[in-house]
Amino acid sequence: MPSTLPDAEELLPRLAEAIRPALTPASAMIGLHTGGAWVAERLYPMLGLKDGLGLMDIAFYRDDYAKAGLKHDPKRTRIPFEVEGRDLLLVDDVLYTGRTVRAAMNELFDYGRPRSISLAVLADRGGRQLPIEAQYVGARVQVPGGKRLRLKRAEDGRLRLEFEDAG
Repeated sequence: MPSTLPDAEELLPRLAEAIRPALTPASAMIGLHTGGAWVAERLYPMLGLKDGLGLMDIAFYRDDYAKAGLKHDPKRTRIPFEVEGRDLLLVDDVLYTGRTVRAAMNELFDYGRPRSISLAVLADRGGRQLPIEAQYVGARVQVPGGKRLRLKRAEDGRLRLEFEDAG
């Protein structure tokens, strides 16, 4: 396994290039709080989408909401466009079990029925518990046992991937 993680800043333009050919006039983007929102905020201007960037807090929709002691702040979900009939691009930072994406899709359908939903992630670490796969992946990363892959944002807005203890 490589000892260094990919540079998140270098992954962003490559991810945008992979997404660009699939965009339609009905395309809109939604970033998942928190890391996915950071990635979406960076990808959005690169892709030149016409509608505002949506941001979604899916904590309340997770199947482990009560168990994990998550706190839901409904003010953090902001979708400034009609979901009905849209080609939605969900953006997250790290794809792992698939439960966050499942929760996001559950919440999205409360807003309407999109024509399609695709998923873009900065990093896919494997380990899926649900049959969910990203259409656009910045990097596939092997994560050592006992570790978690996290996206961090510096004060200047630069993003970086790092391992932390899973404890």
